[in-house]
Amino acid sequence: MRPSSPATRWALVLLVALAAAPVLSALAGQMFYVFLLTKMMILALAAVSLNWILGYGNMPSFGHAGFLGIGAYTVAILSVRAAETQGGWLASTFVQLPLAAFFAAIAALVIGAVSLRTRGVYFIMITLAFGQMLFSLGEALEPYGGDDGMNLPLYATIGSADLSSGPVLYYLVLGLLVLALAGSHSLMQSPFGAVIRGAKSNETRLEALGVPVYRYRLAAFALAGAVCGLAGALLANQGGYVSPALAAWTYSAELVVIVMLGGAGTLFGPLFGALAVIGLEEVLSQYTEHWRIIFGPLLILVVLANRGGLSGLFRVRNNV
Repeated sequence: MRPSSPATRWALVLLVALAAAPVLSALAGQMFYVFLLTKMMILALAAVSLNWILGYGNMPSFGHAGFLGIGAYTVAILSVRAAETQGGWLASTFVQLPLAAFFAAIAALVIGAVSLRTRGVYFIMITLAFGQMLFSLGEALEPYGGDDGMNLPLYATIGSADLSSGPVLYYLVLGLLVLALAGSHSLMQSPFGAVIRGAKSNETRLEALGVPVYRYRLAAFALAGAVCGLAGALLANQGGYVSPALAAWTYSAELVVIVMLGGAGTLFGPLFGALAVIGLEEVLSQYTEHWRIIFGPLLILVVLANRGGLSGLFRVRNNV
């Protein structure tokens, strides 16, 4: 990553603006934007995890939202148990978020162990099938709302505050997003990242050199699942609600769109893509409920005009 690159400069400007957004929103009396930007950053965090396997590793998972669902339902189950015991350690953010990431990572290990033995359309179909299985599992959880989902009886807590407070959740999400972006850069510049990127270019050659590509891919898949589960836990606390829809293939497709629109295999692509998708959705939905009819052609134009997505507009190399 070049510090002087246009993409880096724009990303830093955007992150500074995000840091100042709650203060500016409070002064303007428009706290709705805090909620909107929080959702944008959570989706960017999930997209960062998908970018590790899709953008850098050429593993096009169409069941990635399943890990969002696992993270969200981990929070829901812990929230119910915490309400029954009138709070306690089960309501702690420092318990709920790590557990959400852990269970999502375990699921990703299982799914990856099967799906990574295939390539191309077969990989897509298997990940999609696993994602739908997780969606159906959410529907089967009748004690937690089944098809209808459920409201969280308690929000996760940080000390005396809880995540129902917009600014508290906002800055927690912003901090985790910055850590994920920094970690993404370090990871992809490490020997581990070199194997993931190298396997995308020539997997056969790496295997001939004795590199255990499958193990590296599986580790990357599990790590991506963990971070996406973390995003799911944050998403549950943001809305105070969980439902099987969080694990639906449509959510997975939205994450793919964010990665591709922002620039697959670029450091800041997920951030730019999430901002564009959420921003366009908010603007276009004010004019028509059929906003996707407009959004679709815009997406096609961006992809056709520049294969590097929005990051490509800043002339960012794919290995940023």
